[in-house]
Amino acid sequence: MKDLFGEAWERLFGPPIAHRGLWSPGGSPENSLGAFQAACAGGYDIELDVQLSADGEAMVFHDATLGRMTGHEGRLADHTAADLRRMRLLGADETIPTLAEALTEVGRRAMVHIEIKIPFGEVGPLERRVHDILIDHSGPTCVIGFNPYSHAWFADHHPKVLRGLDSYSYNGPDARHLSPTVRKQYAALGHVSLARPHFLALGLDMLPSARADALRKTGMPVLAWTVRSREQWDAVKDHCDNLIFEGFTP
Repeated sequence: MKDLFGEAWERLFGPPIAHRGLWSPGGSPENSLGAFQAACAGGYDIELDVQLSADGEAMVFHDATLGRMTGHEGRLADHTAADLRRMRLLGADETIPTLAEALTEVGRRAMVHIEIKIPFGEVGPLERRVHDILIDHSGPTCVIGFNPYSHAWFADHHPKVLRGLDSYSYNGPDARHLSPTVRKQYAALGHVSLARPHFLALGLDMLPSARADALRKTGMPVLAWTVRSREQWDAVKDHCDNLIFEGFTP
């Protein structure tokens, strides 16, 4: 894998990865250029979220709706990139960045983990846009996400893109759109064969995992998310290769 992915593969094992950038209450907001700048200054790698605007641009934003982070009503997907670029992130003099802007800000200073946020069954448009942007970026990157069909799309169309499959216990209300059978399968990492990832990014609620331990022994790295204290990391670090963190300094 090192021969194929070079620096990106090596950086899976360190430094730690700042969840949505190095943000803080009262400081730079999550998924903002300021948060990415702070992560670079601190020597950390970066995780960020992307989804499509109404006119097909990859925007860096976590929620499907705009309210929590901008105070505006409605869904991000219903607005054009130009509309979104005019919206201020709450508590800051910053707007919603595009993925291209975020990668330009970071350059080669950090590896960027790009979480593809798409509804199940809508694979293709966001993946294509992300790949088009990555062609022009020289720094280390990977794509991550929960949708195994998104990973399969990259595996089939652009296999040289480093891919990490996100998973967790699938017990909460945010998993209700999936059938009980699918939730059970995903929680047991039964979708790894479909996704064909190069590494795993697993929620603390499913770590340690015997299945992940077995895959790790075959050479598949495991990252833990989202780690919010040294105590949480100490509890799982023997089963993982790196951490995605927020709210403390690893």
